[in-house]
Amino acid sequence: MSETIKCPACKSEFTNVDGEKMICYECFHEWQQEAEEPIETLSEKVFDANGNELLNGDSVVVLKDLPVKGSPKPVKAGTKVKNIRLNIDSDHNIDCKIEGFGSMALKSEFVRKA
Repeated sequence: MSETIKCPACKSEFTNVDGEKMICYECFHEWQQEAEEPIETLSEKVFDANGNELLNGDSVVVLKDLPVKGSPKPVKAGTKVKNIRLNIDSDHNIDCKIEGFGSMALKSEFVRKA
């Protein structure tokens, strides 16, 4: 292979073929070899209540009291949540751990970027 195929997500040259897919060793993005355009679209991005884009590892602040199923107390407004993970496939698109509650999923419309 004389020409290096660049990653469509991060434009890295460190890519390799794995079966029918291509894999980037810098950002671990996977794509079909024929696809040359980035798969990421606006619908795959997650925004907070103020319209700021959220990324994995960000910290957010809860904007209003959120009831928790199975718990007598809600997550209070102003609670800071660190190191979030985005889950684009679900309606509750933020996975996180909140002290006193454990692992849970939040909707991005009820948080703002810290």
